[in-house]
Order: sequence, then structure tokens, then C-alpha cells
Amino acid sequence: MSTKNYNRYTVTAALPYANGPKHIGHLAGAYIPADVYVRYLRLTGKDVIFVCGSDEHGTAIPNQALKENTTPRAIIDKYDALIRTCFEQLGMSFDIYHRTSELIHHQTSQEFFLTLYNKGLLTEEVSEQYFDEEAKLFLADRYIVGTCPKCGHTNAYGDQCEKCGSTLSPRELINPRSTLSGKPPVLKETRHWYLPLQNYEPWLREWILKTHQQDWKPNVYGQCKSWIEAGLQPRAMTRDLDWGIKVPLPDAEGKVLYVWFDAPIGYISATRALFEENATGNFRYATPRSDFSKAGRDDWKKYWQADDTRLVHFIGKDNIVFHCIIFPVMLHASGEFVVPDNVPANEFMNLEGDKMSTSRGWSIEMHEYLQDFPTKPDELRYALLTNLPEAKDSEFTWKDFQAKNNNELVAILGNFVNRAVVLTQKYFSNRVPQRTQLTETDTRVLAALKEFPASIAASIEAYRFREATAGLMDLARLGNKYLAETEPWKLAKTDLDRVGSILNIALQIAASLAIVAEPFLPFTARKLKGMLGLSELKWNAAGGSDLLQTGSALNEAPLLFEKIEDTVIEAQIKKLVDSRRAVELAQQPAEPAKAEISFDDFSRMDVRIGTVLKAERVEKSKKLLKLQVDTGIDVRTVMSGIAEHFTPEEVIGKQVTILINLAPRKIMGVESQGMILMAADKDGSLRMLLPGKPVEPGAQVG
Repeated sequence: MSTKNYNRYTVTAALPYANGPKHIGHLAGAYIPADVYVRYLRLTGKDVIFVCGSDEHGTAIPNQALKENTTPRAIIDKYDALIRTCFEQLGMSFDIYHRTSELIHHQTSQEFFLTLYNKGLLTEEVSEQYFDEEAKLFLADRYIVGTCPKCGHTNAYGDQCEKCGSTLSPRELINPRSTLSGKPPVLKETRHWYLPLQNYEPWLREWILKTHQQDWKPNVYGQCKSWIEAGLQPRAMTRDLDWGIKVPLPDAEGKVLYVWFDAPIGYISATRALFEENATGNFRYATPRSDFSKAGRDDWKKYWQADDTRLVHFIGKDNIVFHCIIFPVMLHASGEFVVPDNVPANEFMNLEGDKMSTSRGWSIEMHEYLQDFPTKPDELRYALLTNLPEAKDSEFTWKDFQAKNNNELVAILGNFVNRAVVLTQKYFSNRVPQRTQLTETDTRVLAALKEFPASIAASIEAYRFREATAGLMDLARLGNKYLAETEPWKLAKTDLDRVGSILNIALQIAASLAIVAEPFLPFTARKLKGMLGLSELKWNAAGGSDLLQTGSALNEAPLLFEKIEDTVIEAQIKKLVDSRRAVELAQQPAEPAKAEISFDDFSRMDVRIGTVLKAERVEKSKKLLKLQVDTGIDVRTVMSGIAEHFTPEEVIGKQVTILINLAPRKIMGVESQGMILMAADKDGSLRMLLPGKPVEPGAQVG
């Protein structure tokens, strides 16, 4: 277990791929826990930087460009902007949110590669790699899909199965196929530079298996132990691609750095950019920091190379091997960098009983949540924090989201603050009343109040964010219980001095809430501080009994939270189900072609445009409408099985496409003299086949 004394903290959150929108499962996995931790550290006065940014290389980017029929640059610009905006609106307090497409990142990654290369720590090997003969390209991991050997999922990627989370290599896939041509690839020789991970097994055993057995989360430690004891293999650090960071060697034409080589270096390049922008005052990606205004460009090194720096990576469980084995080996091998002190990775958050997946339409995207709930970022933060997948997979449901909002944020936290402030407005002209002689109840409550900040802090420092969030709500419960026990509204007629003491204590509890809520509910904390007229205070001030001075004025006090009605939640559940259904339908193959016919067969059909004059439902039939259709030749009766898709009123006066030389046939006792032609969508719904503009009845189709 680590026993170092640290003077500064470097905290990273996993760089999200800029290949599409990100869902709330990503928030729960890495970003909100990291933000809580960093905000807490800042409140305690720690020297901390918080870095993140868009991961803009790797095959996921050109793959998405192919899907959207555009360029990789257009993809990264589009999704970087979307993800960046969502993070801002959800309160992520990054010191810098950078981009791996920036020049400083390319330079940093190439310098890192050359450091390892020049020290002789990379091996050059010729190996067989999958090649798409039709596309004439070597296939990187994400250009290959096949059946996962671990779980049988038929669309596992060449580097990872997104269903079971297993890390794979392309050669392990069963029945591999190219994502470019859809055809089985062939093996062809190519040359790459490898990081010989097996050479670092003794160091990894000492660093992880001995040093961090007690303080790393069991899921992280267990996965690392499994990897190390299974025996590590060399890992290629370059790829045959035209999108990425060029390998900085003269004989490496057409090769780029492996995305999992350059992506974690993005934390370092982002830190360099942070100090560069603060030194020059040219802010593109960093948030200005007054304490960095006199820092030099090279001061970034303290946050990555000084022994008294604690490096902490917040990630999801699918990134454990990269952040706990590959990247630490790179850092250690370079001889210049500190390695992570902790990697508090979370498991996955599921959604309404199923795995969250954007590609399957079963997810809540960050931008969609913000569109539907633009004033409720803290409500989502709270719902996720109380249900983080810290030790095992957890589940988000809309009903639970509603319950957490209505029964906890509104009924406990919001209710307590509202009662304390409203009663102060009513009885003491909106000013903090004087506290006189304390009762046993008062003393007990003030003693309990004093204990909460340390208890919540201990949970945060142990990366137990669910527990810490529960502590925050317990502090609000303390306030509610105190008001319920003392009932100041009843005492107001007989003992206003006692009411003043009660409300003074209640407001001191609210002031402590404003401080300790800041890491969890930053927007709410800001509102609460404004209501109480509270200045920015550090963590150690929380729990105090004199945060608000007697006689100080309170400000306007709007409700902190509002109830969410059932209709709102029902609409979200329907939206989710409709989204998955739409994706499933889009992925369904079209009906195969029927048997071939000759032109003479086709020419015998007489298809015309007709106008529906009358329409009525057929008794005892759910499907049939009885239509009177003007064919231009005559008016005839047609029995049409469209009643489940159209009402009689919807079709009267409409033009339809009708096969008029179909032999008459009795249906439900009525002779039908033709067939109305419709297009059937994948979901079974029917669409009318109409001319581009109205035509005279009898116009031929052919």
C-alpha cells in the first residue's frame, strides 16, 4: 500500500473517442467520479490538475467517417464539439479538455516513441497481419470483426469484445471478416515495432501485486493479477494506417502509432498544453488559473515526473489493461515519469435491464438528456452517484431516477433548505437569527454536524463515491429531523428566542451542505451559497457552527429542485423502446427477391391511379376496409386489408395505386374487383404508393 506524502495531484479521466455521442454510462464509469474527487481536492486546498480530452485517432474514427460518408477530420470536429459541450453543461471541471489531433500531442507522442526506440526498448518484428485483398489494406484491430472466443458474440472487434469486455487479438477471432469489404481477410507479412511487455513482468508483480494489493479496488487488482499471471506478450505499438500519428522513423512509411500508445500520452500532452496556454495567455482549451499565471512552460513536468506527485486515472473497466499494464510499462520504461498511484476503475452501468449500447439504440446519450432536462444536470449527477457501478455492474432506470429526484433531492435536501429559509423569512425578516441558550438536542445536532465533513471526506479519499453521496444526503436528513423534532413553527407564538436558536442551527447545517455538496452537486451548491450569502469556503470550514453570522441577510430563495411527473418518465421510457426498435428495424435485411418473371408477365398487369370515393369498416373484421374507387374506367368495390393502418376518413378522397385486372374474388361475402398496392415497411406499417402530384383517375403505372 502506498504510504507516500504527496504535494500535488494529477487526475485524469479517460479520453472519450470522438467517433460519436457518449451516453450516461460513460459518465458513471469515469467522469462524474473523477469530477467529485477533483472538486473535493480543490476544496481541501490541494495542488491538483484535472486533464481530459478527445481521443481522435484509431480506426473508430475513419470507420465512423465511412458510415457518415464524410472525412475523419469532419467526424472528430463534430463529436469533439458535442462531447465538450455536454461535459461543460454537466459540470465537469477539467483544467483542460484537449484534443489528440493537436500538434503538441503529435510531438509529445513521437518524442515518447523515440525515447523508447533510442533506448533499445522496442523490438522490430515481421509478423503476419490480416489484409483485405479487395480494399488493398492491412486491417487494424477495429477493421476486423468476428465471433468472440470467450462469449460467442458474433460482432466482436479485433482488439476487444464489447459484449463481455474481453481484450482480444485479431487472430483469436473465430470467422474473422473485414469491416471494409465484409469478406474474410488473408494473412500477409508486415513489419512493426513492439513493446516487449513480458520483460516487465517482475516489475509489474512488485508494483501491482505487492504494493497495491490492499489499496486498489478488487476488480482492478484482480484483472491485473489475471493478466500478469497468464504471461504477458509483446504488443505492437504501430499500425498500418493512414489516419493517426506518423511513426517518426525514416523507414516507417504508411505506419502510425497504435492508438493505445498515443491516447494515454494525451494526458501528458494536455498537461503541456495547459501550462503553455497559461504561460502565453492564449487560451484555446484550458481554463485560466491564476496560480499558474507565473508558471513556466516546463512546469508541467512536476505533475508527471516529480516523485511527490500522485497520479490517479479514472476509467471504465474495459480500459483497465491499458491504464494498469501497458501505459505504466511505457511510463516506467521511459525512466522519466511517475506511474499511477491508483486506477479506481468502475464496472458497467446497465439500462432498464439490458447493457447500455448506442449502436443498439439502448442508451441515454448525454446530449439527449440535456435537451430533455436542460435545467437538471445535478439531478442526473445525483442519480448516477447513488448508483455507481463501483464493485459490480449497476443499473439505471428512469423510475429510479424519478424516485431519487422526488423522494431525496426534493423531499429531503430541497425540503430542509426551503423550510429553514422560509421560516427565517417569516419570523426574522430574512436575517440569520441569534442563537441563545442551547438545549441537549441542539448540542447533539451540532456535534453530529461537526462529524459529517470528515466522514464524507474519508469516503471520497477511498474512492467510495456512493457512500460519500449517501453521507451528503444524511446531512440533509439530520437537518430535516432536527426541524421535525423541534417544530419551530409551533413555538413561534410563545418563544421566538427559541425559534431563533433553532433556525440559526438549521441555517448552519444548510451552510455546511452548501460546502460539502459542491463536489457532488456543483450547480445546487452555487445556488445554495447564493441564497445564504455564503462566500467561497474551504472544506475544513464545513461542520462549523458559525458559518453564517447573526444578522446577516439571506437572499432570494427559489426551490432547489422540482418534482418530475410520471408523464415525463413514461415519455422517456417510450423514447428508449422506440429507439431500440428503430435500430433493430434498420438492421433487418430486406426481403429476398421473388422468383424471376419475364417482361410479358409484367406487361399483363394493368396498374392505374384511382381515387377513393367512399370507405367504410367491414363488420367482424379488424383488417378490412370496403372501398369505392374511381379507376377512370369505372367505379368499383375493392376490399383492402389496410384497416389497421388507415381509418376510413384518412383514405376518402386520396389517390391510390390499384391493380385493376386482377380476377374478382369474394371476401367476407363481398366481391372485390382489384387490389390496392401499398409499400410495407420493416416494422409492418403500410405506406400509400402515390404519384408525385395528383393525376386524373385511370392514369397508367408502368
